Amino acid sequence: MTTARVIVTRPEPDAAPWVRQLEQAGIAAEAFPLIDIAPVGSAADVQALQDAWQALDGYAACLFVSGHAVASFFKQNKALAQCVPAQLAINNIASEGSRQIPPGLRFMAPGPGTVAALLAAGVPAAQVDAPAADASQFDSEALWQVIGARDWRGRKVLIVRGQSAGGQGATSGRDWIVRQWQDAGASVDFVGVYQRRPPGVSEAQVARARQASADGSVWLFSSSEAVANLVGLAGLQGVDWGRARAVATHPRIAQAARAAGWGVVVESRPALKDIRQTLGSIELHYP
Repeated sequence: MTTARVIVTRPEPDAAPWVRQLEQAGIAAEAFPLIDIAPVGSAADVQALQDAWQALDGYAACLFVSGHAVASFFKQNKALAQCVPAQLAINNIASEGSRQIPPGLRFMAPGPGTVAALLAAGVPAAQVDAPAADASQFDSEALWQVIGARDWRGRKVLIVRGQSAGGQGATSGRDWIVRQWQDAGASVDFVGVYQRRPPGVSEAQVARARQASADGSVWLFSSSEAVANLVGLAGLQGVDWGRARAVATHPRIAQAARAAGWGVVVESRPALKDIRQTLGSIELHYP
């Protein structure tokens, strides 16, 4: 098992549970969220979100790109109160007499975290499509292996996602699955349900990041955007990451870390047991 300290870069509230799980496994860990999640801001964005909810029965499938997308979509559409009364106390959502979730709609998730969020939101398990639990990766490509053979001609698909500070929503993985659907004859719409922003950091955090660039700490990256936000932070431009080590939960993220200058980057499936094994092997790798 690694003796290095692991830096969890997932956004809150995801980072804290990961730190706890790693510490329970005997791994020293700390949270350094590198993406800030915020609600959609403009009235137009809020209206688009509400319109998407009301139009759900016109879609054959709805892809949620993350657990944050699920939580934001259902929480901001207070109509969830009518279809999942048991969640009211948890989500603090008031009833507005709105419609039910369409029973024929397929809810799609790229991985188990998003599946768990859908089930917690009250979506029936029988309506959820996702990669198998033992899939080599949890991403758009793995999801397409499950759903790609279906007849998508003339069908409508909604992708529920976040938007970056620059207004961009899709990642390369999302772009890829959009092309697959379009090539298969489907039309694809998008709705942004939260904003992804670079985090606000203190001088102490900047100092910690500088230290962690060379002290043997292991950065745990689950997003290419997190890598970009880190190297772009004020006070960190020009830092040499050649002695830094990282575990990346997807090949595209690993590529981003290597391009940013990380000396050691090891890939891992985004499951705790796999990350633990990868952390154990990273001791064999030094910049």
